[in-house]
Amino acid sequence: MSQQPVVIGFDLDMTLLDTRPGIAAAYRALTARTGVHVDADLAVSRLGPPLRTEISEWFPPESVEEAVSIYRSLYEQHAIAPALVLPGALAALAAVRAAGGRVVVITSKLGRLASLHLAHLDIPVDEVHGDVFAAEKSSVLKAVGATAYVGDHVADMQAGVLAGVPVLGVTTGPCSAAELQAAGATAVAADLHAFPPFLRGVISVGRPGSGD
Repeated sequence: MSQQPVVIGFDLDMTLLDTRPGIAAAYRALTARTGVHVDADLAVSRLGPPLRTEISEWFPPESVEEAVSIYRSLYEQHAIAPALVLPGALAALAAVRAAGGRVVVITSKLGRLASLHLAHLDIPVDEVHGDVFAAEKSSVLKAVGATAYVGDHVADMQAGVLAGVPVLGVTTGPCSAAELQAAGATAVAADLHAFPPFLRGVISVGRPGSGD
């Protein structure tokens, strides 16, 4: 593995960024616009799956697509500015750069909106792949030649397993360490401060004298 280019995939929401305050604001704006109550605090406690999954909890089937469109029209105004960088995220990205690697964000959020978040926080990445979840993420990991993936949701762990790459789970999102481990995480940590040693372990595999 050490002979291959280092390409690290990162999930966005609750892995690199805490997007809960802004997403909650966008859901409240959606409620104000449509008159349909969305419990914003509950919704942001389970970020990870595609937007339609959450919208379907609050809107009847015939209204889901319209609600998704309205929410996305509100997102830039309400959700971008409040997002915060999670602990260890910038150091994690710096570790990839120090290893001569590339950073690829792979998220269920629309790529356009993910890119707005990254630009607002002045976080440069090499590629953004949006609107993918679970097995769809594994297809992207394979396509970009990923060395490893990092995420906070059980579906992220499953994506790494399906892609055949090591995957680091962080408990900054809705899933517990036990859930991430059960879903196939190679390692689990409280936050991305654990990423640099994880990366060193990943890229050392196969080096002469490593014992692997």
